[in-house]
Amino acid sequence: MNLAEAPREQETVKCLLVDDLEENLLALSALLQGPGVELLLARSGAQALELLLVHDVALALLDVQMPEMDGFELAELMRGSERTRHVPIIFLTAGLSDARRQFRGYGSGAVDFLHKPIEPYVLRSKAEVFFQLYRQKRQLAYELEQRTRTLQLNEMFVAVLGHDLRNPLSAMIFAGSVLQRSADPSTRNSAELIVSTGWRMNRMIADLLDLARARLAGGIAINPEEADLEIIARRLQADREQLKPVCALELHCTGSLRGCWDSDRLEQVLNNLIGNAVEHGEAGAPIQLHLDGSAPEHIGIRVSNAGSIAEDVLGSLFTPFRGGRLRSRGEGLGLGLYIVKQIVDAHGGEIRAYNEDGRSVFALQLPRTAPRR
Repeated sequence: MNLAEAPREQETVKCLLVDDLEENLLALSALLQGPGVELLLARSGAQALELLLVHDVALALLDVQMPEMDGFELAELMRGSERTRHVPIIFLTAGLSDARRQFRGYGSGAVDFLHKPIEPYVLRSKAEVFFQLYRQKRQLAYELEQRTRTLQLNEMFVAVLGHDLRNPLSAMIFAGSVLQRSADPSTRNSAELIVSTGWRMNRMIADLLDLARARLAGGIAINPEEADLEIIARRLQADREQLKPVCALELHCTGSLRGCWDSDRLEQVLNNLIGNAVEHGEAGAPIQLHLDGSAPEHIGIRVSNAGSIAEDVLGSLFTPFRGGRLRSRGEGLGLGLYIVKQIVDAHGGEIRAYNEDGRSVFALQLPRTAPRR
């Protein structure tokens, strides 16, 4: 059955019965037949394996003593195949209870032993439990697939919407930039508001597109090339001094900071972490950015600011659309730190956040050469 189909309320389940004696198969069939149950009968291990190649079964009842291939050998073959590895097996035996035989049976994958003559009520009760578990498993698999498809459609919608919104947004920002040249002060003020709001919306759309790329493609794609992290950091420092001189960025560099990375993505990482520090740190306190290139195989990045992150928020910082105190003053979507982690992961690096001596710290470690996908 295709998992895309909704399971019927009383879905037919298949049960495999294996015994070399025809009368035993007839007796088992009489006990287990009923609505919603299809019985597959095999007189040997070889016949059972042929049936298992084309049928998905909810339960297998195997006679222990059969010629050529006994029940234990059949069970071992079933456990060795991916298709039948998880089929529940109940052994049927006419022999006396023997601890060694039972040990071998459970070792080959049995869930239970039943001794002949079989008590009808016990057999039907045990079989019905496995039939119900099988139906529930199929129902859960169907629901999981449906939810996965819904999430994929939602993420594709976000990606398409974000892409289509960029063109009118660019036009709005351009028109606002033109209006900023107006001689009328009130017009200039309105134009500045339009432009700043437009750029903020542009950043939000970029975050949504990155989220969609990360979810749909299994991570954010990067294009590694030779880069110097110090050059990137000093350019960000200059931009911040020009745009927000009240919040200083102190840059400390040691060792060689050259490597093979996606420089645009690393600039996005630093920009997000620095912006996060400005937004949520103590007003006017300087942001400290340490770049450590003293190790031969990797570099270390540390962004810190005055003020601690609440302990109950630390564990969810890199979760998209997170709630909590850290977002209370922000105007974004709560995607910045999630995207930072996705970029760091794509570079084969690690990132963690913690509090230290009254300061919040984001510490990264990146290999000097990012893996190519």
